[in-house]
Amino acid sequence: MTPGPRAVALVAGAALLTRRALRRRIKASPLWPLPALDPPVSGRPRPRALRLLLTAREAVADGVVQLRLEGAGLPRWEPGAHVDLVLPSGLVRSYSLCGDPADTSSYTVATRLVTDGRGGSREVHQRLTVGTELEVRGPRNRFPLVDAPSYVFVAGGIGITPVLPMLRALPDGTEWRLLYGGRTRASMPYLDRLRGLAGAGDGGRRLTVVAGDEDGRPDLDALFADVHQGTAVYCCGPEGLTAAVRERLPAGATLHTERFTPGAGAAGDTEFQLELRRSGRTLTVPAGSSVLAAVRRVLPDTAYSCEQGFCGTCRQRVLEGEADHRDELLTDVERTDSLLICVSRARGDRLVLDM
Repeated sequence: MTPGPRAVALVAGAALLTRRALRRRIKASPLWPLPALDPPVSGRPRPRALRLLLTAREAVADGVVQLRLEGAGLPRWEPGAHVDLVLPSGLVRSYSLCGDPADTSSYTVATRLVTDGRGGSREVHQRLTVGTELEVRGPRNRFPLVDAPSYVFVAGGIGITPVLPMLRALPDGTEWRLLYGGRTRASMPYLDRLRGLAGAGDGGRRLTVVAGDEDGRPDLDALFADVHQGTAVYCCGPEGLTAAVRERLPAGATLHTERFTPGAGAAGDTEFQLELRRSGRTLTVPAGSSVLAAVRRVLPDTAYSCEQGFCGTCRQRVLEGEADHRDELLTDVERTDSLLICVSRARGDRLVLDM
């Protein structure tokens, strides 16, 4: 039998009274007001994931492919920013943005094929075709262009990608120099664009190109011979190049670096004990090993992807101990009880994870 209008009204009124009573009870609780589920953290927003379409791919040098990913109303970015691409296999790889920061309809990245790498670049080069839709996270910037009276840029190979938009962003009249090195000239992307930015007839005053097969090693001592006080030095490239720049950095200059591969353990790292509470195991994490490597020796199915602290796949909950956070992803709130085991370590001699 279908209820009449009076019955419906009585039921609705009872429901309303129940909701009001529930609200009064909640507000009378000592826990009221309830905390926000994800309180904002100043300066550390979690970037949203985007779905972008690969609309163009172009070989811009031997072994280097440039990708154009299009969307609508994309978040703005500043020189030095990068995005994370979630590849069809599930691998997550980070690439510096090298297009126009004012373009909110597309992102441009470039990547070099690394045949003996961990598989990400091979997938980009061999499997990504025009029309592929990709999840893109970011952009984030851990390599921002700071204000300085003058600049020196050192780029090795694909390390030129974050430097290119930096050079475009410098105001007219800014004093800058770029040392750009690579194995061969044919393997170095964007040479023509860099020559255009340096200006016709530069004669090596701003731009120095060093091809290893022709010129040997770059002369960093000559590059830094007359660096002024307060000069900002930006370096992006292989670990060996970054180490050489750091060793020769003149007094009074500031060094800003970007890396594309997992770095070695920091100086002063020591071993510590790692307890995996749910598994009932206690491991030793050596000074030269990551937590992820130690864990995967006993739990080989542990999920991970980027191994650089960018993607969050390997995030685990900390039960005891103090974490030494070295990631680029977690907010301050998230760091109170979590860490990314691919890069982070323990500050003390013991850490307990919920694994």
